[in-house]
Amino acid sequence: MEFNFKKKFGQNFLKDSNVLNKIIEISNIDKESLIIEIGPGSGYLTRYLVKKGKVLSYEIDNDLKEILCNEFKDCENVEFIFDDFLKRNVKEDIKKYSYNKLYIVANLPYYITTPIINKLIEEKISIDKMVIMVQKEVGERFSAKPGNKDYSSITVFLNYYFDIKKEFVVSRNSFVPKPNVDSIVISFTKKKNKLLVNDENKFFKLIRDSFKYKRKTLKNNLNDYDFNIINKVLNQHNMSEDIRAEHIPIDIFIEISNNL
Repeated sequence: MEFNFKKKFGQNFLKDSNVLNKIIEISNIDKESLIIEIGPGSGYLTRYLVKKGKVLSYEIDNDLKEILCNEFKDCENVEFIFDDFLKRNVKEDIKKYSYNKLYIVANLPYYITTPIINKLIEEKISIDKMVIMVQKEVGERFSAKPGNKDYSSITVFLNYYFDIKKEFVVSRNSFVPKPNVDSIVISFTKKKNKLLVNDENKFFKLIRDSFKYKRKTLKNNLNDYDFNIINKVLNQHNMSEDIRAEHIPIDIFIEISNNL
């Protein structure tokens, strides 16, 4: 493939057919689904996705336009939008499609993984399942458990919406060009029984504030809150006011939020 890979776009194209087949198998997509792909590169993964459902694929690099349009010129169930996914109104983009379930399946560029996830959360895009490949250390953060150093605000946000599962590690040798780190495939399945939050805006603000300074205790991070209420909830769960946010499970954060 004659192509000048661009470091600024984090371009590392997945080429391993075994890995691609495993991603498709985990995704479990049906024909009535719409699949959003972010960063198709030269279309390695796209070739597998178009066999499963309708594909809407976002690519920021216009130099890939000719490659992708030529490769898929005879394929009716794929649309490419050559634009920055972060600047798109995704809800508007998908309005014209008829589908039963919405999937996101992508090999996400390392440098922009978290902004993409944040966009999907903040814009409340109703996703049934995501299967994404990310840098291994980023994947560890997304799927971390309370008490783990990788447990963070984005972990809590994601766990509010999804059941998260680490699927498998992908060697750096599966990519062109080879990156300096290994990757991991993570699946996010929409929760069937989401815990009830009285006020989502209040809940998300509480989470952001709780993790504002990682090394500070919850009490120090939440000095603008009525900590008597917070402490009462903590005490009910045998937790001290000196606890750090990284040790608090999502259900207790929800309980705190609902009592404030």
